[in-house]
Amino acid sequence: MALTDITVKNAKPANKPLKLFDGGGMFLLVTPAGQKYWRLKFRVVGKEKLLSLGVYPEVSLKEARARRDDARKLLSNGVDPGIERKVQKAATLDRAANSFEVVAREWFAKHSTGWAASHAEKVMARLAKDIFPWLGGRPIADIKARELLTVIRRIEERGARDTAHRALQNCGQVFRYAVATGRAERDPSGDLRGALPPLKHEHFAAFTEPAKVAEMLRAFDAFAGTFVVKCALKLAPLLFVRPGELRQAKWSEFNLDRAEWRYTVSKTKTEHLVPLATQAVAILRELHALTGLREYVFPGRDPKKAMSEAAVNAALRRMGFDTKTEITGHGFRAMARTILHEQLRFPAEVIEHQLAHKVADSLGTAYNRTKFIVDRIKMMQAWADYLDALRNDTNVVPIGGPKAA
Repeated sequence: MALTDITVKNAKPANKPLKLFDGGGMFLLVTPAGQKYWRLKFRVVGKEKLLSLGVYPEVSLKEARARRDDARKLLSNGVDPGIERKVQKAATLDRAANSFEVVAREWFAKHSTGWAASHAEKVMARLAKDIFPWLGGRPIADIKARELLTVIRRIEERGARDTAHRALQNCGQVFRYAVATGRAERDPSGDLRGALPPLKHEHFAAFTEPAKVAEMLRAFDAFAGTFVVKCALKLAPLLFVRPGELRQAKWSEFNLDRAEWRYTVSKTKTEHLVPLATQAVAILRELHALTGLREYVFPGRDPKKAMSEAAVNAALRRMGFDTKTEITGHGFRAMARTILHEQLRFPAEVIEHQLAHKVADSLGTAYNRTKFIVDRIKMMQAWADYLDALRNDTNVVPIGGPKAA
């Protein structure tokens, strides 16, 4: 006789386990302690087996019957429901172990070792703040393009378009890593190409008028901050390297006797050579007396770490310069590129090589740290002399070859 809800609810424990059968092999097991368990008795290849269907009252009579029917459908197709449950449980555990966050952190650990510390921090902070709260616990293989777009749009809607584009790019890298390691079939981020409005790239603020440059250089000389930051300010326009490369410069990379600085470019991972003008060597020798026993040329408040990435821009603002519209730490590169070509008339390819940009040539060479080195040594000294002349307000005469008509 089939069970009823009232029968199940009122079933009382006995001195030994009690079985109340419902039909189709399903029964309610009532223990002497009063627990009630749903069980299914079935046979596979002549062997009797039991399958748990849940605990009453969490699983009602109706739900237990539905689970029984699902199990019997498997049996009719020659599938052992007990084994199928183990397979599904293993798959669930495997999917949980391959959640988006787990795979993302594994990808980050494998790839971030060669990144600049500041870049690594930004990537992980972006994922932790904007992606993990919504997608972190999801099996990476189950995430669809629409779901990813919802998360990315949430970033865009708060006005952080650049962050939205970067987050989507990082997610694509994680998905492609998952595909490569067998945790996903495809990268859904590719389906979102064009879903976000394109970014309007803004150029870094930079002075390109000689009079403005002269005013800035004289302000650097009068800077009343720390000697380390003052040296960084004076070297930034002389060397025009990327701000992160300057602040993280290490004494082991310099040979002041040979007037050279050799380091690995953070953006392209290529070796780069910066010829040092006599003015740059003089500043570095003076600074070496203060920080030469430390790892970093420009140590921060913690002497074991490099100067803060905000230090130069903060110093510029302290001197009254607007880092959004006038000059920024990265703007020294644009300043040098413009004036070296337009005022001092040095060839663009020589300037681009000194900027450590990839410049394709007829031989297919993208970048060579020593290419045009003779011209670059001449250019760096001419640039330093030109800046001195501007600072001292003397008559500045363009140096270099004649400008093309």
